[in-house]
Amino acid sequence: MTKIAMNVNGKAVSREVPDNTLLVEYIREHLRLTGTHVGCDTSQCGACVVHVDGKAMKSCTMLAAAAEGATVTTVEGLAASKDELHPMQIAFKDNHGLQCGFCTPGMIMSATDMVERYQAEGKELTEEAIRHELEGNICRCTGYHNIVKSIQDGASKMTNA
Repeated sequence: MTKIAMNVNGKAVSREVPDNTLLVEYIREHLRLTGTHVGCDTSQCGACVVHVDGKAMKSCTMLAAAAEGATVTTVEGLAASKDELHPMQIAFKDNHGLQCGFCTPGMIMSATDMVERYQAEGKELTEEAIRHELEGNICRCTGYHNIVKSIQDGASKMTNA
């Protein structure tokens, strides 16, 4: 057993967990934050993406102990409050960027990371760049067209926020 402490969605948390506990398990089972999904357990689908110290990470392939002392943001912690969604969440809703919703938390977390990186580097976030960046996220429902539209809209909303 290992005692780990980190900041998750702005709150300090600490738990003793088995050494082989994955970050996604820690988030879902120990902290009861179920917005982060487990899709494949092999780092293929991206449903489990969270931000660790500001970077998008697939939490199904990261040990919880590796996040010791880190700042972790899940889809539940992305919005400013329960009453005010994040601009990317609004964009996914407004542009029908989801159907079943299973991949949506990972897509939104990947998208916000993508937009923040491109903005910080002063690079243009083109449709081609978005599609390339989404190669690590799988959606079985939408065909990606509305997801790309959502990310483009979310990027403009994040720029103007």
